Amino acid sequence: MKPVERKIYLASKSPRRRELLRQIGVDFELLLLRSDGPRGADVTEDVLPDEPAEIYVSRVANEKADFAFELCRRRHLRPRPVLSADTTVAIDGAILGKPTGKEEAEAMLRQLSGRTHQVLTTVAVRTFDFSGSMTQVSNVRFAELTPAAIHAYCATAEPYDKAGGYGIQGLAAVFIEHIEGSHSGIMGLPLFETAQLLRQAGLKLP
Repeated sequence: MKPVERKIYLASKSPRRRELLRQIGVDFELLLLRSDGPRGADVTEDVLPDEPAEIYVSRVANEKADFAFELCRRRHLRPRPVLSADTTVAIDGAILGKPTGKEEAEAMLRQLSGRTHQVLTTVAVRTFDFSGSMTQVSNVRFAELTPAAIHAYCATAEPYDKAGGYGIQGLAAVFIEHIEGSHSGIMGLPLFETAQLLRQAGLKLP
């Protein structure tokens, strides 16, 4: 496959994913999908009944990639790889999404306190002649959290746009005793898997 330019369409609102792509020298143009409004979301992030976390995160990321690629095609945009990703947190088989408020965020952190949970991120890439995705799973162990620590953290803005109610790249880093897996994957974009997919899609990378 002939390599294309080092630029992609990023179908994600996450500032952390933008930072991680810049880290590996990937230029991008944002292609934002609608998450709410009168017509609803372009791709729903609702969990299906009894859906395992790994199936859920893969399904959502791939649906986002498919929708974004079709959007590019309909708009006759310049051909470039389209990348989407989705991250979720799971513990005891239960999926923890983004908390809707302080009470839910505190409940999530109490559930994670002193225990190991999983952070799953699926990356999906589409071009006219390539379709691929990879899921990275990391194990994260939290220290025992005091009620005061949970309350103080949930008084910040950090928990409310992140699956599981915390971000490893922020204040919650002090909660984490041990990780087994991918630091960038826990942030929301596993760079090893991302680079593999983009190379397969024809992008020039180191």
